[in-house]
Amino acid sequence: MDTVQQHMLDSYRAARHGEDAPPPPGAHDLEVLRTIRRRIRAWTAAHRPPYA
Repeated sequence: MDTVQQHMLDSYRAARHGEDAPPPPGAHDLEVLRTIRRRIRAWTAAHRPPYA
């Protein structure tokens, strides 16, 4: 099952239970990538090698 099919199934289940539909696939991809980049930059800044 791919992501579109899973989203359709989740939307159907949410509608049957009277809940809000889930966000479409890929809706938060940029936010996740920015968070990963920010964490990598913070880690590298904290673990820089000492200068001689």
